[in-house]
Amino acid sequence: MSNAAHAVAAINPVLDIHPVAGRIGVEIRGVQLSADLEPALIDAIQAALVEHKVIFFRAQHHLDDQGQEAFAHLLGEPIAHPTVPVREGTRFLLELDSERRANSWHTDVTFVDAYPKASILRSVVAPQAGGDTVWANTASAYQDLPDELKALADQLWAVHSNEYDYAAAKPNVTLEQQESYRRIFTSTVYETEHPVVRVHPVSGERHLLLGHFVKRLKGYSQFDSTHLFNLLQSHVTRLENTVRWRWQAGDVAIWDNRATQHYAVDDYGNQNRVVRRVTLQGDVPVGVAGQRSRTVRGA
Repeated sequence: MSNAAHAVAAINPVLDIHPVAGRIGVEIRGVQLSADLEPALIDAIQAALVEHKVIFFRAQHHLDDQGQEAFAHLLGEPIAHPTVPVREGTRFLLELDSERRANSWHTDVTFVDAYPKASILRSVVAPQAGGDTVWANTASAYQDLPDELKALADQLWAVHSNEYDYAAAKPNVTLEQQESYRRIFTSTVYETEHPVVRVHPVSGERHLLLGHFVKRLKGYSQFDSTHLFNLLQSHVTRLENTVRWRWQAGDVAIWDNRATQHYAVDDYGNQNRVVRRVTLQGDVPVGVAGQRSRTVRGA
């Protein structure tokens, strides 16, 4: 390759992209994530993230906690969880182990107004079998709605809170452990009103903004709210809108938290599973008529 060709390649790097599912998720090969990546490569990764919603990198064994945080700075402004303490020795890293199983559909931290724009998750210990994570594309979910249901969703607002139902059975976690984590998670109670349909600030796509932090839909009885929520949420989690990732230690997944929900499958029994996450500062969602989300409690 000529010097000129090398220069063009450096400016416009071509990623080695391999689709994992039809509507969401790609694996990017040949990239070693670090704080030393060139700006053009970071731009290409950012573009792939917006287009494909979740991107996967295998065999990033060189990354440690500090390396993960340093790389995260290239993609945005890292932020800590609003209530759960960070891992000791780090500024932003949240560790999720076998005692903290996120086996419900959610978008990260939607109980605050400017919730994270993206999450970077690194597998430290992976079960021999089980423990997959599933992501759902909230743009294709919206696109598949009948026009009448789109028109209704465009007008809806939902109240999101970190006070949600912790009573769901977790057979591998004691009640004492669940209660201890609940106290930490709700040490400050947050409530935020979000439009059910948000407009993506980069792609312009419309996304369904739902998940398990939703307490109710504004203006509806609890009965009607529950049924409407379940109807819209069922479109998000249709298998056609999902991608499932089988973890290996050293894998890294990055997802657009404005465009997805995810679910950690709790099927690995007493095996150990450890992942560490950095989230990036997001912006306040805007609905289809230009309305911005509103903090109700916990600002």
